[in-house]
Amino acid sequence: MDFKDYYSALGVERTASEDEIRKAYRKLARKYHPDVSKEPDAETRMRDVNEAWDVLGSKEKRAAYDALAERVRSGRSAGPDFGGSGAGGGFQPPPGWDEGFEFHRGAGHAGPADHADFSDFFSSVFGAAERRNAARQKYRAKGDDHHAAIEVPLEFALQGGEREITLRAMELNDQGEPEFVTRTLRVNIPRAVRPGQYIRIAGQGLPGHGGEPAGDLYLEVRIAPHPLYRVEGQDLSMDLPVTPSEAALGAEVEVPLPGGGTGAVRVPPNARAGLKLRLKGRGLGGDLYLVLAIALPPADSDAARSAYEQLAKATAGFDPRRQLAAAGAFA
Repeated sequence: MDFKDYYSALGVERTASEDEIRKAYRKLARKYHPDVSKEPDAETRMRDVNEAWDVLGSKEKRAAYDALAERVRSGRSAGPDFGGSGAGGGFQPPPGWDEGFEFHRGAGHAGPADHADFSDFFSSVFGAAERRNAARQKYRAKGDDHHAAIEVPLEFALQGGEREITLRAMELNDQGEPEFVTRTLRVNIPRAVRPGQYIRIAGQGLPGHGGEPAGDLYLEVRIAPHPLYRVEGQDLSMDLPVTPSEAALGAEVEVPLPGGGTGAVRVPPNARAGLKLRLKGRGLGGDLYLVLAIALPPADSDAARSAYEQLAKATAGFDPRRQLAAAGAFA
């Protein structure tokens, strides 16, 4: 058994503040949560992150862990370094190392029964102390908050409404073994919800202990890809194809609108590809931007070829590569 470096597990320095440790944990919890992560080792990484947070998120446990780590670095316990093995097959905490430390359960941290899937290292270091404390006191604490991500179609995000979602979470069964439990909730999605916005559902996190309330559930909203519209914060954008004559002479064209229906938009004369036209208030609380794209008709008939030949003669003085020559590209 090797000494576990909990700071590395959360990607923080040993001098990190409580706030830095909390932020690192939340970031990794969102990344590796089995409900949303596509990482092949997400479940294992999530377990390691939870274990590191259980220790470093508690002032008492962190102080005891730091003291033990210092003994390991100075060679005063089995195992010469964090990854090494000492006599007897690896790291073993020295007898009485935790004397003077009392580990009580603070808000947001687990009790002994919740540590069934933690590592042998955790059990050897903190298990005995927690069992002693569990026998002396009844835990009272609000349950942990849970985080999950949900994906909704753009049309639903625009209108809002009630939606049924299914979540999976790891819980302990009656035998004290971890297993995934599926539950279904009906969630009210606010109108014009934006990607990255959080929806809080009170009391849907982990159960509390000692009569304390359950934690909350935080749902991070993601917008499903759409065949027409791109989500850019509160705004939407869409490519709008126009013919060369519509772009050159100007025209009024019909465009599909987010959420259904169509609307008329005016293309100004001499419009260039990439020009953005704005429809105010047609986004997710913002606007809809139409990005012009010139669609060339194919020269697949005598009439079309004749029209292109006449256009070429009429615009013989126009050089589309004039800027390249000015920049010295043909020098």
